Amino acid sequence: MYPEVNALSNTKQAKFPIGQIVATANALSKLTHDDILKALSRHVTGDWGEVCEEDRQENELSLKEGYRLLSVYQGSAGTKFWIITESDRSVTTVLLPEDY
Repeated sequence: MYPEVNALSNTKQAKFPIGQIVATANALSKLTHDDILKALSRHVTGDWGEVCEEDRQENELSLKEGYRLLSVYQGSAGTKFWIITESDRSVTTVLLPEDY
């Protein structure tokens, strides 16, 4: 779905493998392709977006220990959305908070 990000995850800029990228129907209906692509590119490089400091620190620990990663972004229309990469790095999901 997003080969550009999968290519990025194979470069030195990426901090972790992003796995298969999936998105909820709700996220796809409210976000643009560009919103998702930009956020995925940020996520894979460790730019966690608008997470609180505690979640930022948790993500840094999760990189080292192999736990789940969470980023928070806003789309161009102001829609808040999350990106979650599972602990085994096999799947990354784009979703809205209400989809969780």
